[in-house]
Amino acid sequence: QLQASGGGLVQAGDSLRLSCVASGRTFSRSGMGWFRQAPGQDREIVAAISWSGASTYYADSVKGRFTISRDNAKNTVYLQMNSLTPEDTAVYYCAAGTASWVLARVNDYDHWGQGTQVTVSS
Repeated sequence: QLQASGGGLVQAGDSLRLSCVASGRTFSRSGMGWFRQAPGQDREIVAAISWSGASTYYADSVKGRFTISRDNAKNTVYLQMNSLTPEDTAVYYCAAGTASWVLARVNDYDHWGQGTQVTVSS
C-alpha cells in the first residue's frame, strides 16, 4: 500500500529525492514519516509531516539538508535529500501514522512501505 522509490548509489554531496506513493487507500488524513535503518542499527526517524503539510519534524542529523513534503492529491510523500554523506547510507522507509499530526516515534506508525536503499560513497 506504500511504495517507496528513488533510492540509489550516489557520491557524497549529491542529492536524491525519495517518493512514497500510497495505493489501495488514501493516507491524506494521516501523519506521514520517513525512517531509515542502517545495518546493525535500529530504525530511526528521519522526518515527519502532518496531514496538511503545515507541520514538519526533522532529526537533528538531517536538519537543513533534508526536506519532507506531501501532495495529498497524488497520495504521495517526498523526501528531498541534499548534501548527502556516507552516514546517510541506509534503507529508507516511508510510513503512515496513527494520527493526523506530526509523529516522531516508530511506534506511532502502523503502515510501512517496503524500503528503498540509499548508498552514499565518499
